[in-house]
Amino acid sequence: MSTSIQGTPNDVDTETRVFQVEGMTCSACSARVEKILAQVPGVAAAHVNLALERATLTVAPGVEEGALAGPVAAAGYRLNAIQDDRHEPEKNPGQSRRDRVAMVVAICLTIPFLLQMLAGLLRGWTGFDGHMPVYAEAMLATVLQIGVGARYYRSAFHALRGGSANMDVLVALGTTAAYAYSGYLAFRLGAAAAGLLYFEASAIIITLVLIGKHIETRARRSASRAIRELLAIRPVTARVRTADGTERDTPVHALKAGDVVICRPGDRVAADGVVLRGEAEIDEALITGESVPASKHPTDNVIAGSMNVNGFLEIEARAVGSDSTLGRVIRLVESAQAAKPAIQRMVDRVSAVFVPVVVGLAVITFTAWALAGAGLDSALINAVSVLVIACPCALGLATPTAIVAGAGVAARAGILIRDIESLEQSNDLTHVIFDKTGTLTEGRPVIAAVTPLAERDEGDLIRIAASLQQGSEHPFAAAFLRMATERYLALSDVRGFRSVVAKGVQGDIDGTRYLLGNRRLFEAYCPGITPPDVPDDGGFTAVWLAARTDAGCAFLARFDLIDALRSDAVEAVDGLRKLGVRILLVSGDAETVVERIGRQAGVDETHGAATPVEKERIVSRLAEGGAKVCMVGDGINDAPALARATVGIAMGSGTDVAMETAAITLMRPNPTLVAGAIDVSRKTIRKIKQNLFWAFIYNVIGLPLATLGFLVPAFAAAMMAASSISVVLNALTLRSWRPGTR
Repeated sequence: MSTSIQGTPNDVDTETRVFQVEGMTCSACSARVEKILAQVPGVAAAHVNLALERATLTVAPGVEEGALAGPVAAAGYRLNAIQDDRHEPEKNPGQSRRDRVAMVVAICLTIPFLLQMLAGLLRGWTGFDGHMPVYAEAMLATVLQIGVGARYYRSAFHALRGGSANMDVLVALGTTAAYAYSGYLAFRLGAAAAGLLYFEASAIIITLVLIGKHIETRARRSASRAIRELLAIRPVTARVRTADGTERDTPVHALKAGDVVICRPGDRVAADGVVLRGEAEIDEALITGESVPASKHPTDNVIAGSMNVNGFLEIEARAVGSDSTLGRVIRLVESAQAAKPAIQRMVDRVSAVFVPVVVGLAVITFTAWALAGAGLDSALINAVSVLVIACPCALGLATPTAIVAGAGVAARAGILIRDIESLEQSNDLTHVIFDKTGTLTEGRPVIAAVTPLAERDEGDLIRIAASLQQGSEHPFAAAFLRMATERYLALSDVRGFRSVVAKGVQGDIDGTRYLLGNRRLFEAYCPGITPPDVPDDGGFTAVWLAARTDAGCAFLARFDLIDALRSDAVEAVDGLRKLGVRILLVSGDAETVVERIGRQAGVDETHGAATPVEKERIVSRLAEGGAKVCMVGDGINDAPALARATVGIAMGSGTDVAMETAAITLMRPNPTLVAGAIDVSRKTIRKIKQNLFWAFIYNVIGLPLATLGFLVPAFAAAMMAASSISVVLNALTLRSWRPGTR
């Protein structure tokens, strides 16, 4: 979908591009990259996600990749494009290998310092102080500081040159201060400096930061595993049957609608399409969350990315690439994961001034301790502790890691959350409104009885009714068409077809105008004439067929349709009640039918005979009273209410209109997922709040302790690394979430 860059001469169309960003270490880095990209000519919007290490850009067509990558590279980061037709690029394998080697080298060089510290602690029992020769300490520390620690200097240099400061500035300043002071003492005192040096402080800080970043990176990748699983199931090639009957392998990105694709056992379905020939069981678990393979036969729909468990299929491609269901799922999940909630934008503003404030606090700490007569070494070490313990990373990771994990597990369960606002709003819902057909009921009505009201053949009446329903998407239409098929009735051409929302259909067959619908249709088009009374047992929905002439409307038949309650409807309502929300059932069906279904399902309130406008009014009335309303529907009739609700949820078997209007889409028609969508939203928001609380508390407590001299640099570094790791691991607990868990 294209948008426009407003304010340009012709409102230039835009496109969305996604890039992998390498080299970011904290929220200051992501804010810096975002600012750089936003300033590139032709870029309408830029969003950078630290947890995903990804930049999502809205740009004018024709903007070269080099124009985007160049300024980012100058700031010390790397930009790699992600193409729709290939998998997401892994982090540069060479860089990953260098990072691991650097960590191992740092650990090996730090072990002697740890042993020296241990010997010092045990000196009272052993009488052995364990001090290394001064030159040995200096040599080990220099290799760590200049060799392994060079990455922090490079990153700090690029950040400062760009007018910003990141976590690496703090690490570089802290380790350099401890290293330089120790080097000065070693040069001045020589062997007499043994026991007075702080080389171990700089060494342990560098090593702990490396270890912490390694663990954090692995945890972040684990949090985004769900989206990577979806990316991994995209087929690369497809077997296509050509017009002359031969088969050839074709790249999936080159497929076109109308191509005939061959799918053998073990193959991934290459495109959304319709089965032309063959039978097979298809595993759609990674896309819809449905664990049981579905049997597919001719005329059945199949989804790109699903697995052919057994059997052979010929499929006519209908939607390919990013237009397929899998493509839309990936796009929605990526969009939700990349978005920033309001609370994160506030955190970004705090992070932008965090590092300069910490540097200022370190200067104040050094000055205060020095003026207090504590000595240069104590003042310096306390200032180093302040620099090292402060961690903007925890603040930057608190929100995006939880969103990545939450949106990912939701998608794995078949719940697609369109954007972060939907996630936030789902957290506060007080009311859930269900449409009836296709949500709490099977959505597969059957005609239980046909009652002729005129001297006409029953088969002819069914033929006329089914012919009128050929152009309708309403679930009732399928019931008429199935009955006509079962009776081998040939359908007639319909002219002047018109679908009247929430009332019925009408059209001309063989020169006669026919109407098929509920009472409201005839009240509107046959004033003064009402359908014959129906037994008021509430067991079915009555639909009338009438012929309209200049003399008025003549009723020809009544069709009694029954739509059974879904087997999981009661469970769905119980699940929502446990979440503390009020459940309503609102439908265009007769009051008696809606009340019966409502009683069976156990909802709190029912409203029958509701038009689309009346559904929207019910939502509006609740909202005006302060309620946070969720509307669950699957049809065109539900679109106004879905749009008006605080959160709209579209069932996966519904129409494209409902799915485009809704904030959340359920990939399979399972009403229990409604409670799942609310539950995962609440748990994700709870994780965000927990992470932000601990990130802020950590800095609020840690900085004063370091300022007052209660923390040595090595312990401060360990706390800094632990803060980021704990935030990511806390978000990672969302991966165990499943619908129905509490």
